[in-house]
Amino acid sequence: MGTHIKTKRKELGLSQTELATKLGMSRPTLIKVERGERRLTSEEEQRLAMLADDIKAHSAGDMRINIPEKNLKKFEQVLLYVLQEVGAKPNVGMTVLYKLLYFIDFDFYEKYEKQLMGLTYIKNTHGPTPREFVSVIKDMEARGKLEQVKSTYYKHEQKKYLPHVSPDLSLLTGQELELIDDVLRRYADKSASTLSEMTHRDTPWKATEDGKDIDYELAFYRPEEFSVRDYGEL
Repeated sequence: MGTHIKTKRKELGLSQTELATKLGMSRPTLIKVERGERRLTSEEEQRLAMLADDIKAHSAGDMRINIPEKNLKKFEQVLLYVLQEVGAKPNVGMTVLYKLLYFIDFDFYEKYEKQLMGLTYIKNTHGPTPREFVSVIKDMEARGKLEQVKSTYYKHEQKKYLPHVSPDLSLLTGQELELIDDVLRRYADKSASTLSEMTHRDTPWKATEDGKDIDYELAFYRPEEFSVRDYGEL
């Protein structure tokens, strides 16, 4: 892990001091991480992933979006709907949102063999992370659609998002809303650590190499615990 962090830092063109500052730690702490004497926390890993995406986006001269525009619009509405329905729950911060979006996307793909949002998820230590999340959030904030706030949950700092507009449900089908509601019913009350551990048992995460994109086709090989499709009908 330490060698990986050091390599990643050099790929990003950052000094130890620059990366430590962006990750919210001291330079001596980052040195310990690069030596393998300390692991990154879940939040630090997420910050590193976001930082890498931001730097790549700026290098490309445009916002990094890997999904079709029509799906991007649908992602906004799904996010606003999820925040409207469960965003006020004390456990629902950024990490829980990541996992809810993962289950929505992969459950829908497994059940109907088509994409709902079609986000690109990477395999991180603490579970699937949607690559497009940070860029889309920043864009929605700039347009006044939501606001990022910080709170405390069990003594840990947590990022939450307050919607300033209601979702446009005309852009979501009854089929899509039904599945989203089912995912929220099953998972929205669970903690970030519980959801992370659950995704670790799901085939898409288990079958993917660290740091790589998770293939949607792996949804068809899920264990019974997570499968949402009746394969007896086939």
